[in-house]
Amino acid sequence: MKKTIFFMLVVLILLTSCSKDKEQTDNDDISGKASESVYPLTGVQSDEGTDDRTIGVMVNNHPKARPQSGLSQADIVFEILAEGQITRFLALFQSETPDVVGPVRSAREYYFDLAAGYDAIYVYHGAANFVNDMIEDQNIEHLNGALYDDDGVLFKRESFRKAPHNSYLQFDAVHDEAAQQGYTTTATDEPLPFLDEGADVQGEAAEHVKIDYTKGGSGTVVEFDYDKNSGKYNRSSDGEKTVELDSEDPIQVENVFIVEATHEVFDDEGRRKIDLTSGGNAYLIQQGKVKQIQWENKEGRIIPVEDGKAVGFVPGKTWVNVIPTDPGIEQAVIISDE
Repeated sequence: MKKTIFFMLVVLILLTSCSKDKEQTDNDDISGKASESVYPLTGVQSDEGTDDRTIGVMVNNHPKARPQSGLSQADIVFEILAEGQITRFLALFQSETPDVVGPVRSAREYYFDLAAGYDAIYVYHGAANFVNDMIEDQNIEHLNGALYDDDGVLFKRESFRKAPHNSYLQFDAVHDEAAQQGYTTTATDEPLPFLDEGADVQGEAAEHVKIDYTKGGSGTVVEFDYDKNSGKYNRSSDGEKTVELDSEDPIQVENVFIVEATHEVFDDEGRRKIDLTSGGNAYLIQQGKVKQIQWENKEGRIIPVEDGKAVGFVPGKTWVNVIPTDPGIEQAVIISDE
């Protein structure tokens, strides 16, 4: 009798195990590898860990700072006017870790607000006293290069360029230094809205995009050209292709997201306040096509929307250009089919 009961228990355990194995196999058929996850800022699948905390770095875009280092590995780049008509970048790194990023420049309020919306550790080099006070008062987790200036570990001044265009972040040291500051270096972020892999995009033809920040004077002119073979846009700045300093690899992105926002100069230095919370007009450019839509700030993230619903990005990298309402997106942006 005892042998019979023992035999029945063994059979039951084996059947349960087989059932679980089949259930796991069925799940793998639906969603790919069981261990696979998605990078939250690119929507790209990975079978490795995707929980590194996002690092947001202020990158110089003065003509004397070009070509820059590290931009090709950023998941998202925000391009916004600083003072005058020259833009500056906030580059968000999560899925890739470059060796060096820079040149790194000073902080502005709208950039650190954006970084906080993506739960990024904010990295910059210097700021006006009142801006540093805001960063401290708002508990923005940050690393200020002015406090590490040319320490050779986190920041390094390069001799081939002159200050303030020569401060470079040594990216491998970021997580260690952040941990020493008591910051969390891992995070589980909700992915941005993404289209399914291989989904077709609808819209008007957009082979070439020109974004004019000059407003009748001198300033930055940005262009994106669509490469049908790769399905990506190549970026240029003031007529020169944007490339990596050392490798000369081109900066390519799957999504160009252009948003219109109110800009207001508030002091004699030309510093601006920019409204990145109220939403407004936008263009989303993907796969050689453009859609005229809206943008919204959802929990700190700038999201494309249409009829109140989020519009998906194509999996991959995204470049976000913020345009002043004066002259406006329709005047500052020219989109053509060639």
